[in-house]
Amino acid sequence: MRVIAGQRKGHPLKAVPGNNTRPTTDKIKESLFSIIGPFFDGGNVLDLFAGSGGLGIEALSRGMARAVFIDQATPAIKTIHENLRATRLSDQAEVYRNDAFRALTLLAKNEHQFDLVLLDPPYKKQELEKLMTRLSELALLRSGCLVVCEHDKTVELPDAVGRLKKIKEPAYGITILSIYELEEEAE
Repeated sequence: MRVIAGQRKGHPLKAVPGNNTRPTTDKIKESLFSIIGPFFDGGNVLDLFAGSGGLGIEALSRGMARAVFIDQATPAIKTIHENLRATRLSDQAEVYRNDAFRALTLLAKNEHQFDLVLLDPPYKKQELEKLMTRLSELALLRSGCLVVCEHDKTVELPDAVGRLKKIKEPAYGITILSIYELEEEAE
């Protein structure tokens, strides 16, 4: 695992020890960012179920200004901190150990808003529709925000979840990336 492009291109990233996390492959990460970027001019990214933090770190390397990393597992949180230190991106990041839904509520209380949300929960525990609904309800998404859901090919997500409309859905073997964009509110 490594940072693919941007300011920190080529930096190696540690994986979370054990078999409880499934890191996004470099090939999928590269494809994803070529679809949604490939580079950014500022903005905030939320890496929910962050694991090693590889996706959020890639977004920072490619120009996002700030990142929030959330994971429930202590080894993941430790790995995210190590990867942020190694890539010298700690000052652009907030890292929290928390349940996804509880974390969203806390982020809303602190008036966070995001331009990019990365949802890569364990395949066995996916509640992607519910998470996207909650992100919208809590006003955590800026207009035009992209929400990326990484999931197993057996999972079918709707074409729309509230104002989030599916714009692309590339497949990579058993992995699907469902990419949604928040539509402007009708006046």
